[in-house]
Amino acid sequence: MRIVPIDGERFNLCGSRVREARQRAGISQDELSVQLQLRGLQVGQMAVSRMETGKRIVPDYELPILADALRVTVEWLLGKE
Repeated sequence: MRIVPIDGERFNLCGSRVREARQRAGISQDELSVQLQLRGLQVGQMAVSRMETGKRIVPDYELPILADALRVTVEWLLGKE
């Protein structure tokens, strides 16, 4: 199966919102990765960086975990609100 970027470049919709929420919260990528790990999502700082730049696919099951860690809604992460 071939995976095609959304706009020829990004592999997720939420990356820029993840970065925005993380920066608003005043935490580093490493601190976010720790928060995600505490919630059962095993990702490191590099994975967070790749999410934010759109280089990493973000599966749907990760969205609620990201939203919880960043104290936003899944809809906000997807740009729906």
